[in-house]
Amino acid sequence: MWYVTLNPWVSLVIAIIFEIAATLMLKQSDGFQQTDWAIGSIICYIICFWFFAPALKALPVGVAYAIWSGVGIAAVAVFSWFVFDQHLSAMQIFFISLILAGAIGLNLTTSIKKPASISSSVETKIP
Repeated sequence: MWYVTLNPWVSLVIAIIFEIAATLMLKQSDGFQQTDWAIGSIICYIICFWFFAPALKALPVGVAYAIWSGVGIAAVAVFSWFVFDQHLSAMQIFFISLILAGAIGLNLTTSIKKPASISSSVETKIP
């Protein structure tokens, strides 16, 4: 087993990317009826949490979770519009933009905690 040292924000971004992919695959799985998409979704969620957990060592959990879920909500809504033809109303777009604004604001106002045992980067085990 080897380790990859990542900035916690990079680890969070990777987790978000895999969460988005997992959610879109979950939709494609048709309620787990399409096994390939279902398995892909599960694998992406595992990878997502694999990178999310180490980010929580250095980032406040409330902030990291808000950014993770907020960016995921916005991205899945946009991808769903194009991939699944699921249109959003003007009000829905407005409220999703508020979620994104909150995620950006949290990112800009959050510093990485650096106790003695944690540097400004986190290690992620890769099997």
